[in-house]
Amino acid sequence: MSNDTTISDIATAEHGTSLWKDAWIRLKKNRLALFGLAVLTLFIIVALLTPWIAPYGYETQDLDLGATPPSAAHWLGTDIFGRDLLTLIMYGGRISLAVGFVATTVALLIGVTYGAIAGYAGGKIDAAMMRLVDILYALPFMIFIVLLMVVFGRNLLLLFLAIGAVEWLTMARIMRSQVQSLRQQEFVEAAVSLGLGPATIIRRHIIPNALGPIIVYTTLTIPSVMLLEAFLSFLGLGVQPPQTSWGLLISYGAETMEEFPWLLIFPGLALSLTLFSLNFLGDGLRDALDVRSSKD
Repeated sequence: MSNDTTISDIATAEHGTSLWKDAWIRLKKNRLALFGLAVLTLFIIVALLTPWIAPYGYETQDLDLGATPPSAAHWLGTDIFGRDLLTLIMYGGRISLAVGFVATTVALLIGVTYGAIAGYAGGKIDAAMMRLVDILYALPFMIFIVLLMVVFGRNLLLLFLAIGAVEWLTMARIMRSQVQSLRQQEFVEAAVSLGLGPATIIRRHIIPNALGPIIVYTTLTIPSVMLLEAFLSFLGLGVQPPQTSWGLLISYGAETMEEFPWLLIFPGLALSLTLFSLNFLGDGLRDALDVRSSKD
């Protein structure tokens, strides 16, 4: 038995493991990260299947019923229009998760690319690019989003792009600092000596080794984007009725929390559980994707 185990370990060592396979092995040992992954997966599946599994129709309302607390007919109660709150939360999750993931993806694409170029180029190019980031940081980004929504109209796709377009600045700084530290490593110098171009080096060698901070920042950006969408919806510039989102439901619930507290509690729990899950998963992925810790 001992000999078989030794032979198996030697064979594995000879063939080696990929970054992703090794990361998955370490991630499975983190129970909180797996809990976060399970919750997020469940929420995404429910969001995709909502039109078929929602207990009531989205536009179904009963004005005579009005706001009622949780019951056997309505597990999470109803709002002031007699609409089933569980149904509204399920439909709201579709938009909140879409805003979070799509806008964050836009921010990552811009921020990672911009920061990687600035950090690898260095010198005057780096200085000029980062001064632009400093200037944009000084601008009130909320006004920028409001102007976009006013000029181009209240379009949900534009909301995704507008939020993503102002959330990339921090990612650009993080990526730049990572590239500056990694470009001095031996594996980058070896890639340069082999004649690989800057784009190939950044894509194949630098970005994979900077995945830890990228993943962590992503898990922080998604909830912040959700909260930003909630604020815009509160101002009347985000999601518009009859569409809804968790942020919009929380805004409505805050207005009536003294009379109908369940209208605030349940949407708040859905958003809070999402935020906790993202943080747990982000911490787990940070540790799993840390190339240096995998050597310990």
